[in-house]
Amino acid sequence: MIHLPASVRVYLAMAPCDMRRSFDGLFALVQESLALDAFAGHLFVFANKRRDRVKILYWERDGFAIWAKRLEEGTYAMPFSEHETSQQISVAELGAILSGIDLGQAKRRKRYQRKAA
Repeated sequence: MIHLPASVRVYLAMAPCDMRRSFDGLFALVQESLALDAFAGHLFVFANKRRDRVKILYWERDGFAIWAKRLEEGTYAMPFSEHETSQQISVAELGAILSGIDLGQAKRRKRYQRKAA
């Protein structure tokens, strides 16, 4: 399980990404394509077309950091969409995706959620 502060949000890019992109390329995608603030300290998750590689870009106090993983076998169950640019997911959902769980087939049990004011 990934433990992050409650203020950290996770944004999943809904279009496949060229995994040759590094700091500047992923930063440009966050700013231009996703129209989000890359300096906010949130996680921005990108996957390639084959869904066997993932990169996570985030701002860490004094610079950008990238977490990357390549699967030797299998794929991630990453949803892609032509209609949306990004989707906000929870840290628990990110952990499930990275663990190989398909969120589209998983059944979510009812839980309390505080209503926004």
